Amino acid sequence: MKKLITSIVLPLLAVSIALSGCQPFKTTTSSASAIAGGNSSNAVLHLYGTDPLTLDPATSGDASSHDFVMQIFSGLMTLDSNLQPVADIAKSWNISSDGTVYTFTLKQGVKFQDGREVKADDFKYSWERACNPATGSQTAEGYLGDIVGVKDMLAGKATSISGVKVIDNYTLQVTIDAPRSYFLYKLTYPTAFVVDKNNVSKGADWWKQPNGTGPFKLQTWVANKSFILQRNDLFYGDVAKVASVNYGLWSGVPERLFETGDIDATGVSLPYIDEVTDPAGPYLSQLTITPELSFSYIGFNCTKPPFDDPKIRQAFAMAVDKDKLVSLVYKGMMDKADGILPPGMPGYNSQLQGLEFNPQKALDLIKQSKYGDVSKLPPIVLTTAGYGGDVGSDLEALVNEWRTNLGVEVTIREIDPERFLYHTKDELDNMFDSGWSADYPHPQDFLDLLFASNTASNYGGYSNPAVDSLLATAGKEQDNTKSLADYQQVEQLLVNDAAVLPLWFGKNYTLVKPYVHGFTPDAMGMVRLNEVSISK
Repeated sequence: MKKLITSIVLPLLAVSIALSGCQPFKTTTSSASAIAGGNSSNAVLHLYGTDPLTLDPATSGDASSHDFVMQIFSGLMTLDSNLQPVADIAKSWNISSDGTVYTFTLKQGVKFQDGREVKADDFKYSWERACNPATGSQTAEGYLGDIVGVKDMLAGKATSISGVKVIDNYTLQVTIDAPRSYFLYKLTYPTAFVVDKNNVSKGADWWKQPNGTGPFKLQTWVANKSFILQRNDLFYGDVAKVASVNYGLWSGVPERLFETGDIDATGVSLPYIDEVTDPAGPYLSQLTITPELSFSYIGFNCTKPPFDDPKIRQAFAMAVDKDKLVSLVYKGMMDKADGILPPGMPGYNSQLQGLEFNPQKALDLIKQSKYGDVSKLPPIVLTTAGYGGDVGSDLEALVNEWRTNLGVEVTIREIDPERFLYHTKDELDNMFDSGWSADYPHPQDFLDLLFASNTASNYGGYSNPAVDSLLATAGKEQDNTKSLADYQQVEQLLVNDAAVLPLWFGKNYTLVKPYVHGFTPDAMGMVRLNEVSISK
């Protein structure tokens, strides 16, 4: 999923500095949750949050919205603690001998939060709604596009998905266009979740009062103030151990709120990393550091000068000292990325050859390009998301690297985060600042979705027939070893061609109060809130 790793986080860090003056943490014994619930199932989990951009599973494509969507809705499949696809609303499934027909048997008695039972035709409705051009989903092609008939529907050539058939109330048959080793993984993404047709029929803003099937239901949402999730006692899985999760929206600096006991857990931003990792301080024992399957990158608009020339892309990549960036800007919080697949991802290649930091070679590449000289490059603008002109220390450092090592001035243009997330192609300048977090632990989720020609998430318009051919082969290959080897070849081609400039791989730094149990982000950065408990 698209994740505003640099564009949103670092401007918020500047807000943190302004509000807190970077004052050190103070030890406190107050506890909002302990007061609210103690050891009982009436406990309340208090968190910091920001308003979701949408709660519609069909259109949600950003990590901030997913945090809420994943608690309210669910689908046929989910990921287990080992990030493998397992049955969720599905009870079981079988796959035809040729690997193209999946027959799902649904659990009986699964209910929407209003009590109506979920049937197979609810999934057919939900997927066809996601693929209806009027819905405006930017994720339907990427996550449902392997199903026969989806592309026709997205193109307005059909009004139903021919590859989805309701056999009976509890049996759904799905036909895909070729064997895909990752198909079940795709069904764990929100686009494939079930929605209530009666709920949707209430109008365009139906999702502000959603009737989902997940472990929590939306109790109240006051924009810019509060978002309260209430336990769904009708949930078919593990019913939540807390009565509610109360998010204070834009309620202050998260670390300061954790310090005063107003919230029970929070991520850690850059200005506070020294405090929380201080062995002599009070917070190290409450800190967990977990790897995340994500990477931050600078995208190039390969359809527009000067980055239509691969030598210019390579030059800009080789002019950035990422070791210095990680050390000085991020204080070692992140791992430098030479490639695209993060450590822990199947197919991760520790032997991958990244583009070296070499300013002289970068200048030579510019001379060898069709532009011939730095002075002949057109004005270069980098698009990012944010507010108020504070673009963050990472982008400032990058601009300085290009200025110092290439003699090129790059202008940064900020746009509204929602506009940036969902209309990137419409707003694209020469470069863009972005990040990607895994939807499922498979290299196809990074390499295919971001770099195959004409995919919806290929914002920079990169196109390479050799990459497309290898991606097609890797996706259909049923031998996992051969498939991963093909994906590794793809990644090396993308790095050599400077399809993007990889910056760093993500980590989650999380502070959790001692009385909170089970609050651990998975490798996608998501927390299963129904598994969280509170005891005093």
